[in-house]
Amino acid sequence: MFFIFSIFCEGGKMEEIKLPEPLKTNEKIEVCIEKRRSIRRFKKDTLSMQEISTLLWATQGITEKKREFRTAPSAGATYPLEVYLLKHDGFFRYIPSRHSLVKISDKDMRKELCKACLGQSYVEEAPIDIVITAIPERTTRYYGERGIRYVWIEVGHAAQNLHLEAVALGLGSVPIGAFHDEEIKNLMKLKENEIPCYVIPVGHPK
Repeated sequence: MFFIFSIFCEGGKMEEIKLPEPLKTNEKIEVCIEKRRSIRRFKKDTLSMQEISTLLWATQGITEKKREFRTAPSAGATYPLEVYLLKHDGFFRYIPSRHSLVKISDKDMRKELCKACLGQSYVEEAPIDIVITAIPERTTRYYGERGIRYVWIEVGHAAQNLHLEAVALGLGSVPIGAFHDEEIKNLMKLKENEIPCYVIPVGHPK
């Protein structure tokens, strides 16, 4: 079960969807590591909100509520990453602290995202695309230029969590790093200091 309610922001009222609790599968991590492969062909069926909830939690979810530690390690707990979801019924941002999605747009943007990813067709064909971005200043303000390295390391941690969780759920995923940064920034209306890092299509393997 999930709930929909409204929040207010600078741009007005936005829809927020409270996600169900993430699944905890019995799949062993060693098995997930062994099975993980890049999957580029997906069935047309949609993912359940339970599956989406679990994938997003694995990527950047909260694992300790008191200090809001997340599933992926972060230098100094600065958490420079943002996670977005694109699917047939809209474009969303993941809110780790509330384990919820804020709907940014009702538009299906997967076709435009595919074009920004050099026409890699599986970006459009996958039922969902998860985009990981970074705001490096959150980390570099504490660690200087070396903080950039920490940001890239963190992106890898988060992406691997997502890929292994996909395997545990019986899903397939593929990491995409070949895309036009500015096209994605314009499409998603990212902040000036926000950098797209990864595009990850996910779905049931065909």
